[in-house]
Amino acid sequence: KPVLNSRQRLHLLHMDLCGPMRITSINGKRDILVIVDDYSRYTWVHFLRSKDEAPAMIIMFLKRITVLLQSPVIIIRTDNGTEFKNQVLKEYFDSVGIPHQMSSVRTPQQNEVVERRNQMLVEAARTMLIFSRAPLIL
Repeated sequence: KPVLNSRQRLHLLHMDLCGPMRITSINGKRDILVIVDDYSRYTWVHFLRSKDEAPAMIIMFLKRITVLLQSPVIIIRTDNGTEFKNQVLKEYFDSVGIPHQMSSVRTPQQNEVVERRNQMLVEAARTMLIFSRAPLIL
């Protein structure tokens, strides 16, 4: 059952993977995990070598953010990607009591908060490339 809006930070976190990018970073990273807090719209960005790293990164992020902000994450919302729909995350979410909402297949509108943030991040990167007169390859 979708939650329309959050009343506190970490009530609802939207997550999505962006990539793989055409160009690998200096550290060999090609994928981007974007996490957006529904209440504050605060955004965390994690760079990954591959989508296979996503479950471990998500679990580590959730543990750290819960301790750092001294507040539990209540709901996670993602698309139906295999990086989110796996046994490792299911077991973790079940163990800590976090419901995992997944959007319907081929409906990015249902996860629009993080999809819009992805678009904004790509546009910001393009703007920086243009400003620096670097090759525009995003």
